Amino acid sequence: KIATTRDTTETQQPTKLCSQLASCQSRLAVSLLRQSFSLSAPMAEYHLSAQLHGHEDDVRGICICGDVGVATSSRDKTVRFWTQHPEKKREYVLSKTLVGHSSFVGPMVWAPPSDRFPEGAIVSGGMDTLVLLWNLHTGEVVGTMKGHTSQVTGLAIDDNGDIISSSMDCTLRRWRDGNAVEVWEAHKVAVQTVLKLPSGELFTGSSDSTIKLWKGRTCLHTFSGHADTVRCLAQMPGMGILSASHDGTIKLWALTGQPLLEMIGHTSLVYSVDAHSSGLIASGSEDRSVKIWKDGICVQSIEHPGCIWDAKFLDNGDVVTACSDGVVRIWTTDNNRFCSDEELATYTDIISQYTLTRKTVGGLKLMDLPGVEALQVQGNNDGQTLIVREGDNGVAYSWNSKELKWDKIGEVVDGPGDAAQGQVYDGAHYDFVFNVDIGDGEPIRKLPYNRSDDPYAVADKWLLKENLPLTYRQQVVEFILQNSGQSNFVPDPSFRDPYTGGNAYVPGEPSSSNGSAPKQTFKHIPKNGMLLFETAQFEGILKKITVFSATLASDSEQKHLSLSEADFSRLAAIVKVLKNTSFYHTSKLADADIVLLLKILKSWPSQMMFPVVDFLRMFVLHPDGATLLLKTIESGNDVLMETFRKAVAIPVHSPNVLTILKAVTNLFDNSCLHQWLKTHCAEIIDSFSSCKPSFSKSAHLAYATLLLNYSVLSIESKDEQSQAQILSAALEIAEDDAQDADSKYRALVAIGSLMLNGLVKSIALDLDVKSVTSSAKASMDSKIAEVGADIELLTR
Repeated sequence: KIATTRDTTETQQPTKLCSQLASCQSRLAVSLLRQSFSLSAPMAEYHLSAQLHGHEDDVRGICICGDVGVATSSRDKTVRFWTQHPEKKREYVLSKTLVGHSSFVGPMVWAPPSDRFPEGAIVSGGMDTLVLLWNLHTGEVVGTMKGHTSQVTGLAIDDNGDIISSSMDCTLRRWRDGNAVEVWEAHKVAVQTVLKLPSGELFTGSSDSTIKLWKGRTCLHTFSGHADTVRCLAQMPGMGILSASHDGTIKLWALTGQPLLEMIGHTSLVYSVDAHSSGLIASGSEDRSVKIWKDGICVQSIEHPGCIWDAKFLDNGDVVTACSDGVVRIWTTDNNRFCSDEELATYTDIISQYTLTRKTVGGLKLMDLPGVEALQVQGNNDGQTLIVREGDNGVAYSWNSKELKWDKIGEVVDGPGDAAQGQVYDGAHYDFVFNVDIGDGEPIRKLPYNRSDDPYAVADKWLLKENLPLTYRQQVVEFILQNSGQSNFVPDPSFRDPYTGGNAYVPGEPSSSNGSAPKQTFKHIPKNGMLLFETAQFEGILKKITVFSATLASDSEQKHLSLSEADFSRLAAIVKVLKNTSFYHTSKLADADIVLLLKILKSWPSQMMFPVVDFLRMFVLHPDGATLLLKTIESGNDVLMETFRKAVAIPVHSPNVLTILKAVTNLFDNSCLHQWLKTHCAEIIDSFSSCKPSFSKSAHLAYATLLLNYSVLSIESKDEQSQAQILSAALEIAEDDAQDADSKYRALVAIGSLMLNGLVKSIALDLDVKSVTSSAKASMDSKIAEVGADIELLTR
């Protein structure tokens, strides 16, 4: 029976034996580990030895260059080469910084010294799809290999000097003297890693959750057993190979494909695994830990202030780790190489502070909670709950409207299952919260995702939220599938995409052959659901309102229009409610809130109304906001229509037009306002159409979005007259060569949806939609070309 001893740093699950093996085979595997590596004696614990500072972003990869040094790769687009300090043997110094990639660098492999490279060479692969060969003596690029069409994920060097690379483009490439001499599709989805053993075997791991053994371009065997992406492969000397997976496990395999052991202990994706000649195994994970395994049991867990992208053993048994905080760290069991007490204390403090920033109370990040100063602002209604940060705790208060004070309820704590529900983002639990790097110079974005979600729906909503082009859609979907390990994702046939309304596109999906005429299928139509503008810079909005109020206050004739301190306090309180989108189902807005907004909109000069219109845009996304606005309209006071007419009045003020466009678009979010939208459809579209000469690029996109939402509403209500007007307006956008791709795409989706499910197909044909279709199909933008092809099917 395998021992189930636990490490001293955190509770571990006992090693789980693969179900394919009988217990006697499993005991044999562990016995072989112990016999091969003599690991029966107690193991000394790893301690921090050195920290290597130099990278400016996540450290993504580690390459042990024999006894010459250590190379590290990073999101900062560089490879850095570190050598041992000539006198202080535990320390390393930066020897060279290799600059040549145009995006983040990942895998590396070392070529030992040769006649051509007396100090050896490094091969690196990056997000820029390039494979670069570096001369370590000069630090210069001496070979650039181009051919991959997506990120390079793995590298190996064959005995004859050939370079082998794997990529997200599903291929393996063999390079000789800088040229690709072999290219083949290794998996149907992204290849995540490649491993070449000294004995000659070549292995690949993929997002399809399998490992493949290759001889040339022929797959000899497929190893199945992981439930998610296989991210990393490593040799286990004398035993076989190790695999690290997004399913949170590490597996040991015989070279025949027989699974020997499964090691469970990480609580998130496992990105890396490596083995030492002593038989120890190290693994790095998204859970911020490096775990050390002995006889298949986790004997130590080393916490880091960020996720671990890579972990490698040095020949002397030390472990090198690559962390998302940009620091390379070396860990040792030799007390002669321990770091100083001061350095250890500093690192311990960093871990403590990081842990504090990650602490959650009731599913909320502690550091995101307001401080006790928030209790100085009065509540909106009796019983309103507010959670504030007091020291290291979250404390709940309830508003007492009678006594005008906050009553303390008590300390907020996580429920029994809260800590094990994945990651928390914006107050909600998710299976994954991805860091998305959308391009050089742009900040890292957060993309939350649950396995039960449809990736296409998540991608569309996220792109809109981040104000990113919808042309990124397929890339985002592929990113989600690859990083969540859902490479064999099959859309629910009943699913309708919330952006296009169509079934999610699956490349290479076979057509039905059930004997009946095949049903027409479309990639981008019809459109179901509404698009919204859900993000706002509240601080900027309030600042502009404050400036305008001060301007009014300085004018003796308009001073009475300026806002009081009580007005500003109420606006700040509304913002607090609107920001906490995770609590829209419980938070409340008051009658006085809508009264204040509408008073400002009605009384302020038109050139000052746009920040308040922008405020209203977000206000109506709250369920109470839409209800309060409708209540005002139904009372006979249609301030909304009055505000609309004021915003589009001549002379046109561009900021007013943009904000009212987005505000009206957001009205589609709540069905209670749909009747108002239908009643005023003709006037709204005609008025905006008249304003088009003053449109900015953002206004063009907002107008196309408005028409797209109106197309859905008019199809649902079977309003042919409105459909005809929307169709005409959308065709104007589609025919305009000056329009940007996103605006044209949304207009085309509206046209296709109206033709497919509406009552205006014949009108579209009369308006020469075929010429619009031909132009769209010839577009260099793939999504415009695809929706053009969809519409063409309707014209046949």
